[in-house]
Amino acid sequence: MEQASAAAVINARGIVTGWSDGARTLTGYPAEEAVGRSVGALLAEPPSTTALAALTGTLVLRHRDGTPFPLTVRACPVLGADGAPDGYVLTAEPPAEPAPAPAPTLAEQAFQQASMSFSVFDTEQRYLRLNDVACRVMGVPEDVLIGRFFPESVEDAEHSHSFLNNLRLVAETGRAVRYNSWAGAPALNREHAWSIEMWPLKDDSGEVTGVALAAFDSTEQYLAQQRLALLNEAAAGIGTTLDVVRTAEELVEILVPRYADFASVDLLPWVLGADEPPPTPDGEIVLRRVAHGSVAEGTPGAAVRLGQADVYEPSSPPVRALREGRAVRSQAGEPDFVRWVADRNARSPEGSSHRKGVHSMIAVPLRARGTTLGVAVGVRMAHPDDYAADDAVLAEELASRAAVCIDNARRFARERSTALALQHSLLPRDLPGQAAVEVAHRYLPSGSLAGIGGDWFDVIPLSGSRVALVVGDVVGHGIPSSATMGRLCTAVRTLADVDLPPDELLTHLDDLVTHLATDDTGDEVAELGATCLYAVYDPVSRRLTMAAAGHPPPAVVLPDGTASLVPMTAGPPLGVGGLPFESVELELPEGAVVALYTDGLIEDRDRDVDHATAELCRALTTSAESLDALCDEVLKAVMPEEPSDDVALLLVRTRALGADRVATWDIEPDPAHVAGARQAATEQLTAWGLDEEAFVTELVVSELVTNAIRYGEPPIQLRLIRDSALICEVSDGSSTSPHLRRAHAYDEGGRGLLLVAQLTQRWGSRQTGSGKTIWAEQPLPTD
Repeated sequence: MEQASAAAVINARGIVTGWSDGARTLTGYPAEEAVGRSVGALLAEPPSTTALAALTGTLVLRHRDGTPFPLTVRACPVLGADGAPDGYVLTAEPPAEPAPAPAPTLAEQAFQQASMSFSVFDTEQRYLRLNDVACRVMGVPEDVLIGRFFPESVEDAEHSHSFLNNLRLVAETGRAVRYNSWAGAPALNREHAWSIEMWPLKDDSGEVTGVALAAFDSTEQYLAQQRLALLNEAAAGIGTTLDVVRTAEELVEILVPRYADFASVDLLPWVLGADEPPPTPDGEIVLRRVAHGSVAEGTPGAAVRLGQADVYEPSSPPVRALREGRAVRSQAGEPDFVRWVADRNARSPEGSSHRKGVHSMIAVPLRARGTTLGVAVGVRMAHPDDYAADDAVLAEELASRAAVCIDNARRFARERSTALALQHSLLPRDLPGQAAVEVAHRYLPSGSLAGIGGDWFDVIPLSGSRVALVVGDVVGHGIPSSATMGRLCTAVRTLADVDLPPDELLTHLDDLVTHLATDDTGDEVAELGATCLYAVYDPVSRRLTMAAAGHPPPAVVLPDGTASLVPMTAGPPLGVGGLPFESVELELPEGAVVALYTDGLIEDRDRDVDHATAELCRALTTSAESLDALCDEVLKAVMPEEPSDDVALLLVRTRALGADRVATWDIEPDPAHVAGARQAATEQLTAWGLDEEAFVTELVVSELVTNAIRYGEPPIQLRLIRDSALICEVSDGSSTSPHLRRAHAYDEGGRGLLLVAQLTQRWGSRQTGSGKTIWAEQPLPTD
C-alpha cells in the first residue's frame, strides 16, 4: 500500500498551522503536537538561510523517536490581500524504497564465510572490514567496529601491544608478518592459540593502503603439541634413578604446574618392601603417600603427609581407578567429588582454604606388567578447564611410563636386597677366635645401578694352629655374581680343608671356574671370571705364604711403622686356565698387620691406582685404638666417595707361638724309640699342667710315630702344640697319605688310625715340601 503525500501549512512567522495525515505518518508527530510549533523544532539541522523560501530543497527532519532523516520538500507561498506571501504550504513525497543491494560477489562470499578470522585495517590501525568469524571472536557486529582504533576493542593489554606493533610494522615496511600467539578474545571465556598472518594491501602505484589479517584458531593443535612435549619430557625426566620414591617425585614434577595445580602419588605398601604383590582387597584400600607437589609453596593442600598411610573408601576416585584400571575424572558438584573434598577437609582442616577453588580432579592407576602399584591424583584449581577426555588419555600415558619406571626400581631394590642377603649369608659373620692372628673386617656393597658385586673374604682355621686368609672378587654384579661367589667360597673352604699349598689351591680353583663357565655341551655361556688371593699364616714359624690370581697384592705394616705392598707376581684371573700360579713366602714379626682387600678399595674411573695404594699404605700406619678402628680409618682415607664396586677389607695382626707353647723332637726311624717319644710327650704335658690328657696323648703319639716308622721315610719329627686345643703332629719324608680302614677280626694291624679318630676331636694329614704331616687335636679343659 502506497504511503500518502505529506503536507503542512506554515504562517509567515514559521509556525505550523496545518498538519496532514501523511505528515503524521512520515514524522511520527500527530497534528496536536505539530500545530503551533516552530518549524525549526522539527528540523534536525537548520537550513542555510532563515528565509522560509529556503525550506525548498532537501531538509534533514527529526523523527518523533529522535532519528534524523533527509527529505525533499517543496514550499509554495500563500499570498495575502496585498499580494505578499502570508504563509507557505510545504509538501513532500514519502521517500522511495531503497534499491536492493547488489548480490555479493563470489570473492565477497568467500571472505565473509571463511572458517578463519579475516580483518582489514587502514594504515592507522582502524577497522575497515571484518568477516563473520572475526565478529564472533570479537563478540560485536561489524558496524560497531568499523572505524575504531584496534586497542580500543580489546582488554588484553599485552596481546594488544604485540598485535598493534605487528600491524604498524606491516603498514610501515610493506612486508608480511607471520607469528603464533596465545591469547584470549572478548567473546571467548578462555585463552586460545592463534596462528596469525598479516600482509600489506597496495594500490596500483605500490603504496600501502591497508593491512589484511588472517587468524587461525590452532588451540587443538597447540594443546596436542603441549601434550606431546609433556610426554617427551616425561620420557627423559621420569626414571632417571632406580629409586621408587625419587621416580614418584619425578612424576609429580612433570604434572605440576602444567597439568595439575596439585598432584600426589600413593603406592600400595608392598611396593616399598621386598614382598610379592598380594591380591587387591575388597572394600577399603590402604595407600602410602610417597610424593606430592603443589603450585603453592609447602604443599598446603596435602591432607596426607609424606610417608603416611591413608585409608581410601571404595567409592573414592583413587580406589575406583585402582579397581577399574583406568583414569577416573570427577568434577565439582558430583557426589563422589563432594565426598572426596569433604573427606580431605576433615582430615586436614588447616588446608581447607587452599581447596576452595578445587573444581576438577583425576585419579589414574599406576600399572606395569599387569600389576597395580598405586595411584596418581591430579587436582585443578587455577587451571580454568576441567579434566577432559584428552586429559585422561594423557594422564594414563604418563602414569604408564612412570609405573614401568617404578616397577623397574622396585624390582631392582628387590634383586639388590636378595643379592645382598645372599652375599651376607655366604660371608663369615663371626670369625672364630684364632691364636695365629687378630682379625677385623669390613664389607661395603656397591651403591651403583649395576647392583651387588661378588666380593668375599674368609678366615679358615687350618691344622697346626695355622690360618688361611682369603679375599676374592667375582666378575659381574647381581644375584648371578653372588651365587658364583658362594660356589667359590665353598670351594675354597673345601680345598683349604685338604690343606693344599696356596698355588695348588688356586690351580684347582681355576679349573672349577672354567667348568662353571661351560655348560654340559661344552659351549661357552656367560662371561665368568674371578680374582682371588689365598694366604696361609703359620704362627709357629711366623711365615706367611700366599699366591694371587689376578688380585691386587696385600699391604704389610711392620711393628716399626713401615708399610709396603708385598712384591709378588699375580697369576691370571681364575677362569683363564693354562697358566701356573706362583707362591710367595715371607717371615713376619709378631704384631705385623696384613691388609687384604678387593680392587673396589683402590680402583675407580677417575683414580690413579698407584696413588690410591700409596694412600692405603699411609692409612695403615695411622694410630688407632684397635684393629677394628683401623678398618674404619682405612676406609675413610682410601675408599672413593661414591664407590662403583663392592669393597672388602680384611685386616689381620699376626701372633706367634713361642717355645713355651711348642715342643719338637726328632725321632729315629726305629720302633725302639717309640717308648721314648711317649715319655717325652708325657713329661711335656706335665710341664704344661695337662696331666689329665697324658693317657690319650700317649696312645696318639704311639700310633702316629709307629705308623711313620713303619710306613714312612726319615726324617721323622714329633711336635706338640698347646693352643686352644692340644695338637699332636708327626711328620715324615713320605708323601703317601694314610687313610682309615676297618680291620677284620684276624688282622694284626689297621686299627691305629681308627683308634686315633675315636680318641681325638679331629685328625688329618697335609702335604709338606719334604713329605707329609699327620695331626690330631684334643680338646683342652676349660677353666
